[in-house]
Amino acid sequence: MSNYNWGILATGKIAATFAKAINFTEGATLYAAASRTVDKAKAFAEQYGAQKYYGSYDELAQDKNVDVIYIASPMAQHYENAKMCLLAGKNVLCEKTITLNSAQLAELTAIAKEKNVFFMEAMWMKLLPAFRKAKEWADSGRIGEVRAIKADFSNLCPYDENDRLFKSELGGGCLLDLGVYPITLACEFFSYEPKEIISDAFIGKSGVDFDASIVLRYQNGYADICAGFDMENNNPAYIIGSKGRIRFGNWFFCTGQVMLYDDDGNMLEEFNQPHPCNGYEFEVMHVMDCLDRGLKESDINPLSHTAATQKIMDKCRKDWGLVFEGE
Repeated sequence: MSNYNWGILATGKIAATFAKAINFTEGATLYAAASRTVDKAKAFAEQYGAQKYYGSYDELAQDKNVDVIYIASPMAQHYENAKMCLLAGKNVLCEKTITLNSAQLAELTAIAKEKNVFFMEAMWMKLLPAFRKAKEWADSGRIGEVRAIKADFSNLCPYDENDRLFKSELGGGCLLDLGVYPITLACEFFSYEPKEIISDAFIGKSGVDFDASIVLRYQNGYADICAGFDMENNNPAYIIGSKGRIRFGNWFFCTGQVMLYDDDGNMLEEFNQPHPCNGYEFEVMHVMDCLDRGLKESDINPLSHTAATQKIMDKCRKDWGLVFEGE
């Protein structure tokens, strides 16, 4: 694998997590970090060992030594930040949810193709070994035909009017922050084109979805999904087939544990692999592998999958009458 210089755009909590993964991964160099103020960028660079720091995002995008940029800004800023980086000819890994809506994503996809650069949503769940093992079991017919999926992702997040999660102008709400994970899981094990989408949400006092329930109906089954900020959940996931089932451990994509059962409830196999770093290293490795192979989008998380997931979420928000400020 070649060596790649990474730039990180924005310096919040998720950026810190990703910086640790870059520093852990062979062939990856944390070359530069950018924030809206030079003081924040400098502090981040000093803490995580970045060689350069910038007090503006544009300076990072224009740095000729940066091979790929990880976008870690708030959800509502992804579109403008990714557009700037793509237009500058940079390879881009953009944190989920990649944009607020399908129209924004379509425009960015077109720019990436025009500039002939790599573009991917940072859906780290799909790169984790436990998730890949569950896919292997399902795709090889170990549980027969998939008939039902149950996946939840709910956290107890006390209301804070200043928190991005509750701010419409920052693309807040549980759907784009949490619901995107179980939706993606369901699509991976069924398909990215459900025949029917049934959903409901509680729109809280700040004008965003505080909790949501979603059913994706397919020709031969359904996925039942819940997400929200108003309760703490173990967040399990089950893929139920005609010959058995797959069960993820609590925090279904984070624990590294997945189990295979037959139709009598006997466990046939267990896969349990703790993350060597924090789980984000698999994204770093995959992006660099794609670049090594000359790919302009991921062969595990292609833009067509991201666009289909975005379309499902657009439909949910349309049914709820939820429009983000500035959208």
